Amino acid sequence: MPILRIKEIREMSSEERNKKIAELKTELLRLKTMIKAGGTIENPARIRQIRKTIARILTIKNEPKTKPEKQKQKEKKRK
Repeated sequence: MPILRIKEIREMSSEERNKKIAELKTELLRLKTMIKAGGTIENPARIRQIRKTIARILTIKNEPKTKPEKQKQKEKKRK
C-alpha cells in the first residue's frame, strides 16, 4: 500500500512536497545504512515503498513542465 496516494500528493503545496521528499530521502538513507551495517530491518518492503513514493512526488512535481511538450507532440502527429 502506498505511503501517499496521488490525490493526496496533488493536494499538497509545492513546499509541502519538497518537505515530504526530504523526509522520505532521509528515511531511505537511514534504512539503507542499517542494511549496509549488517543489521536487519523490520519491513524490507518499506524501502521499495519509499522509493516509489519519492518517484510519484517528483512525477507530479514535474507535470506542469511536461504538459506543453505533450501538446506539441500531439500537434506534430496530427500534421
